Amino acid sequence: MQFNFSLNDIPAAASQVLDAASPNKIFVLYGEMGAGKTTFIKSLCDALGAEGQANSPTFSIVNEYVTDKGPIYHFDFYRLKDQTEALDMGYEEYFYSGNYCFIEWPERIPDLLPANYTEIHIEAKDDGTRQITLVNI
Repeated sequence: MQFNFSLNDIPAAASQVLDAASPNKIFVLYGEMGAGKTTFIKSLCDALGAEGQANSPTFSIVNEYVTDKGPIYHFDFYRLKDQTEALDMGYEEYFYSGNYCFIEWPERIPDLLPANYTEIHIEAKDDGTRQITLVNI
């Protein structure tokens, strides 16, 4: 599945992605720095009813957001030196909790990704729009 959207259309695009991926709750996001991965995750969290503002867990590695249906976990593995750091933080407890997990920079932990997930590729286009490609739905 592939579609383009403007920055004003992010909330609608997030809802489309959640609907298309249901019942999957693990999402891995690929894209260049500045492509809009964190911004898109913020809209996914909003669509799921997360309390407060979602923000990048660049330094904390994982943020937890509260919803009435359970927590959402947002990971940013950009700063990991190796996969051992994810092992040390107990990634399995999050990934296999049955709760939503949004993972930025999954290429840093290729051997630790669960068997089933929705892969999202975000590409910034020259006209300011974003192209999303969904894989493994």
